[in-house]
Amino acid sequence: MSMKPPRLPWNGFPDVLIQTDESSVKQHPDYWAAKTGDATAALRLVQAVLNRHQLAVLKEIVGSDAGPAGNAPPILASVHAYERDGVNAIPEVLADELSASLGWPVDDGIVQTNVVSHTGADGFSRLARQAEFSGTIKPGARYVMVDDFVGMGGTLANLRGHIESNGGRAVAAIVLTGKQHSAKLRLSLERLAELRSKHGKELEHWWQERFGHAFDALTESEARYLVRTPDADTLRDRLAAAE
Repeated sequence: MSMKPPRLPWNGFPDVLIQTDESSVKQHPDYWAAKTGDATAALRLVQAVLNRHQLAVLKEIVGSDAGPAGNAPPILASVHAYERDGVNAIPEVLADELSASLGWPVDDGIVQTNVVSHTGADGFSRLARQAEFSGTIKPGARYVMVDDFVGMGGTLANLRGHIESNGGRAVAAIVLTGKQHSAKLRLSLERLAELRSKHGKELEHWWQERFGHAFDALTESEARYLVRTPDADTLRDRLAAAE
């Protein structure tokens, strides 16, 4: 069995900054080339949709979370995602553009080590096929996570787990696009209570064995998806099928 990517409870993590709506990205003529490895196409796409106002918001979020690292700039960590048809060039190019605009360093040594094929996948496939990461983390440093898309937020949750379990601090996340309701990664206490009430302790114990973390490390969107699943047996069966 594959290793279990580390995850941690959310502790007030800020909402993901989404640059633009999905149609602006997916209907852009450079989208597919960028998604399958064309860095030049990715640069045109990123420059076309980058939201400069949100860069100021990002600076505010990071500035309000100085912590023990003091005024050292945060490190941009992009998701190097392997897709079915190539390496997605968008996250790395977005990180480079943010670096050029904000003067923050990029760490290109953090890489996703498996192929999850999440593009176009349903929720159970996203839950079953978890992204795994490797790469050296600088202890005490702050990190801003960068990806092209936020759906259920599991990839960002696992990247955060890699960063924080190795001594860094993930303080923000920014993506090119995604659904607005997916921007909230941190799980609300109300949703957690709803999930535990619906599916019980037995399923949470099973989840801990299977994924290496309890329900409190799920994202809000993941928990909402599980709440909508009729019962624990259906949930286990659908996850097994998705694997």
